[in-house]
Amino acid sequence: MKTIASANFKNQRALIRVDFNVPLNNELEVTDNTRIKAAIPTIKHVLEKGGSVVLMSHLGRPKEGPEHKFSLRHIVFELEKLIETSVIFLDNCIGRYTLQVTSNLQPGQVVLLENLRFYKEETAGDEEFAKKLSQHGDIYINDAFGTAHRAHASTAVIAKYFPNDKYFGLLLEREIANIDAVLKNPQSPTAAIIGGAKVSSKISIIEHLMDSVDEIIIGGGMAYTFIKALGGKVGTSLVEDDYIETALSVIEKAKAKGVKIHLPSDTVIANQFSNDAEIKSCPTNEIPDGWMGLDLSTNSIKTFSQVIENSKTILWNGPMGVFEMSNFKKGTEAIANALVKATENGAFTLVGGGDSVAAINALNLSDKVSYVSTGGGAMLEYLEGKELPGIQAILS
Repeated sequence: MKTIASANFKNQRALIRVDFNVPLNNELEVTDNTRIKAAIPTIKHVLEKGGSVVLMSHLGRPKEGPEHKFSLRHIVFELEKLIETSVIFLDNCIGRYTLQVTSNLQPGQVVLLENLRFYKEETAGDEEFAKKLSQHGDIYINDAFGTAHRAHASTAVIAKYFPNDKYFGLLLEREIANIDAVLKNPQSPTAAIIGGAKVSSKISIIEHLMDSVDEIIIGGGMAYTFIKALGGKVGTSLVEDDYIETALSVIEKAKAKGVKIHLPSDTVIANQFSNDAEIKSCPTNEIPDGWMGLDLSTNSIKTFSQVIENSKTILWNGPMGVFEMSNFKKGTEAIANALVKATENGAFTLVGGGDSVAAINALNLSDKVSYVSTGGGAMLEYLEGKELPGIQAILS
């Protein structure tokens, strides 16, 4: 792996693709600086080794060119606070003036370019746009795992202009190493906890993980498609009827590979999708008509927690219920706490995917598991076994 540890940054400009796509409030202040903090070690490494830094990122999904609410100028204050040095903000990411500034950087200086997605050429993977961006640096570093699955100008195309000077940043290096610890070098017994609403978005992951894990826990809305496939009654629970056969096929494949699949034995059900609904518990395969499953119940929590606490390598992707509603968050909380206990017992625990990360952060437990991934879609595609353009561009 081409890491920055082997690069010489003295008097060199490091052009770093970071992922500063962070949430802002109505006052356009950063409300969660996790992604900015994750990039700081790479930035500081370059500065300590005598280089200067040019940062490029996207923010949000601007539709037609520049939009004030998506300007990266809003994160400058937070960035300066975290790197403990001043940042030069440029209100364009290409152009004569921008290039003039980046061409004359002194060691120790940091520049932040304006939102790359103000140009449609970024998401189109335009070569000429990538070439213009490449002029801002002598060395290219990709440290944006969250966008590594996109073949965009700044993540995949740009690397060709740095044939001998392209590297993984410390964050990207760490992301790959931690996911590989589950996929390629797991310590047995291994478990994957897969949740979320839809089977369709997780089937490829479940199938790919069967070669790496001993047990798979399936929770969240997707569990009811499996329960229905096995002949259970699921009331008005979320079901993807088009995936009934697929669910049965997954169960058969798991059996053939000796992988044990755990489905919730009991469920917290409600008579409507609301926190104020009437709620009760019942066996997951006996949900009455007019009722829907929205969380794990007591026995499921107990079984799943035991599997987790007895495992040595654990991946968690996707919540176990509608955890945004207080009456349906117990299952997700219990899984998070079991993960913490397993970590304390020496297990390697990896949490990834937007909702799982949101849950572990909301519970203030992110520092009590082994690793929390910063990449949602990128991590999912990596778990599916797909090649990520942003990673391949550095390796090729």
